[in-house]
Amino acid sequence: MSGRDEAPSGPLDVETLDVLARRATTHPLVSGWAFRPDSISPRVLELELDDTRYPASVTEVRLDVHWFVGGDYTVHYLERHEEGRWQCRWDRHPRPDATRAHFHPPPDASGVEPPPLETEYHLDVVFEVLEWVTDRNRELLE
Repeated sequence: MSGRDEAPSGPLDVETLDVLARRATTHPLVSGWAFRPDSISPRVLELELDDTRYPASVTEVRLDVHWFVGGDYTVHYLERHEEGRWQCRWDRHPRPDATRAHFHPPPDASGVEPPPLETEYHLDVVFEVLEWVTDRNRELLE
């Protein structure tokens, strides 16, 4: 055991999440957003992705974003299919067995890999993830 803490570097940064929500709606795949459970005490920013742009076999698709005051984050992409879930996650937080920034690859987000993101700036992180999601969408449609 390394003794390193795996907790994010501070409380949820609601102001940054609000900026991310409003800017993300400029992306063609984002159809809306909401704080869950609500805007009074949010725990996650849920970006709603336009499911009409996905094959009929995809029954739900979304991007959940947690951004913390210290700059740590979790961005979780989730697809629900008739046969199950397909998911992955981009993280930045202390982790004893990986770099601070890391990626949990699909299909089940269980492994840990080096991060595919080359930035820590909040807007760049979310838009790089959205471009990755766009590529994933293209794969599903082919």
